[in-house]
Amino acid sequence: MHPAPSLIAFTVLSGLGMGMIAWVGLGLGDWDHTFGWIAGILSLMVGGIGGVASVGHLARPDRAWRAFTQWRSSWLSREACLMVTAKVTFTLYLGFWLLLGIELKLLGWIAAALAMATVYATAMIYAQLRTVPMWSGTPTPFMFMVLSLTGGLLATGAIKGLVGLETPVLYSLAWLVVAAGTVIWWTQQAAGAGRSLDGTTMETATGLGNIGRVKMLEAPHTGSNYLLKEMAFEVGRARAFQLRKIGAFAGFVLPLVLTLLALGVGGWAMLIALLCHIGGMMALRWLFFAEARHVQALYYGMR
Repeated sequence: MHPAPSLIAFTVLSGLGMGMIAWVGLGLGDWDHTFGWIAGILSLMVGGIGGVASVGHLARPDRAWRAFTQWRSSWLSREACLMVTAKVTFTLYLGFWLLLGIELKLLGWIAAALAMATVYATAMIYAQLRTVPMWSGTPTPFMFMVLSLTGGLLATGAIKGLVGLETPVLYSLAWLVVAAGTVIWWTQQAAGAGRSLDGTTMETATGLGNIGRVKMLEAPHTGSNYLLKEMAFEVGRARAFQLRKIGAFAGFVLPLVLTLLALGVGGWAMLIALLCHIGGMMALRWLFFAEARHVQALYYGMR
């Protein structure tokens, strides 16, 4: 699939914002007002930027509001509704906490649950597509949620350390979460290996597999078209290999090392770990879209 920049920015930034909402809603800030203001505003801002980026690939952005009308049948519509509900609930939670001094922990937990439900709905937009085995045949929702929590914990941990609330337990937890994110990502990659068009071939599509290997006699047309660009996007092996190395190193290896260093250095190490993680996720999310091939590619003779 063609990796639209708006979709990459949306999935990475909205996931980060929802992850921050989840951790703050669970009470990670120790009820410190300075942390609450900074983390609360940043989480809503990052999630908002991601939401705005999501309309960048639409032909008619002015009709984006219609995404809220099909929540009974569309995961995209459910995602939009859940995102708004999570942000409204989280804003109420922050208002009671920071303005009135009332700690409504249950409201924070509800906001955290809605944030993770939003990330799940985002992942299901892709996981439900049986015509893209790379997404439907791998633990895509689980990967999205774990990576969201990973980035959210790195962000909230960095803010907490920079405002003087450093705790070794937090940094140890961050290391474990990043390590879990690494394992989940690697599992997804292993499960998706070779699943670009897994289970469907030209032989199964035509029913002629019992005769032998099916070959295309003549291409459907001589020029390129929308389907070849969007549904059968091809990425070079060398480029994919380099991006996967960059993404794995920046997204997981460096954050793992830096969260260990944070035990002695503090919030600055967590901040650098967060920036590295975001950069790595951008590279890996590009591959998430670029390496997923729609079964329509078979029509054009791609195997």
